[in-house]
Amino acid sequence: MKLLITGGAGFIGSEFVRQAVGKEYEVVVVDKLTYAGDLERLKSVEDKITFYKADITDREFIEHIFKTEKPDIVVHWAAESHVDRSILDASPFIETNVKGTQVLLDVAKENDIDLFVNIATDEVYGELGEEGQFFEDTPLVPNSPYSVSKASADMLGRAYFKTYGLPVVTVRPSNNYGWWQYPEKLIPVVILKALNNEPIPVYGTGKNVREWLFVSDCAEAVFEIIEKGKVGDIYNVGSGEERRNIEVVKAILGILGKSEDLITFVKDRPGHDFRYSLNTDKIKKELGWEAKVKFEEGIEKTVRWYLDNIEWVEKKLDFLKDYWRKVYNS
Repeated sequence: MKLLITGGAGFIGSEFVRQAVGKEYEVVVVDKLTYAGDLERLKSVEDKITFYKADITDREFIEHIFKTEKPDIVVHWAAESHVDRSILDASPFIETNVKGTQVLLDVAKENDIDLFVNIATDEVYGELGEEGQFFEDTPLVPNSPYSVSKASADMLGRAYFKTYGLPVVTVRPSNNYGWWQYPEKLIPVVILKALNNEPIPVYGTGKNVREWLFVSDCAEAVFEIIEKGKVGDIYNVGSGEERRNIEVVKAILGILGKSEDLITFVKDRPGHDFRYSLNTDKIKKELGWEAKVKFEEGIEKTVRWYLDNIEWVEKKLDFLKDYWRKVYNS
């Protein structure tokens, strides 16, 4: 069985690639290698995969890859994924997440693939108050340019299933964290700034709530969906591990033995969703999957990994500092 994995040099995609190799799938990776893509993540499996540097909006090259490799299954991780960047400039999100997905779906349709796994996000549902959960049939009400682009890609997949009979399954995971995450997202930003004793920017009051899913659990869930899932269906993939942002920051500072005086509250980002929470009864009942890694274990593993791999993170600093100034004024 041959997998074509888009975004396979990214944070979550690379974890999926490493697990796929371990499961002895044939693996073809397609990645544009933007600022957030890095072949370092694939070094441990580089001799066991076929890699193409490619933009998923480049239809001619994507057609060439499909004709050459003849994949059985497409697992579509590639995406522009950072809300803050989408607020600064939505254009790359529409181009990659919408047009890129449409190109992949068209080419997959032409090549009669067995399964197209379309990776979405919990953010397509919008936001919740203190109570409630998102179910697979909850209406989509995305609030940021990023989540709108992902909702569009999500719905394109559904349309290609309904209209053309393309075997699409949709996956909506909650916030991922863990090793190899590019340090623009909350957890690696906090780790890096804390290590340097710099002010740690926290939006608003820090009370926004996210459901934290360890990256290895997310990848394992997708394999369960590939092996047992029903074509045309949607699967929420979450952990039940909800934390306020300020709680996450304090947990990291505790592990590092750093003072909470480093916390600096900054102006909230526009349209900041208050809370996400996924109901995962469907994947538990139908496929027998549930997350294994509790937040306390996962955050400890994550911090230790960054400490052990600080050189990789520090290579990103020059590019990041300009971005931090734009977003956090820090």
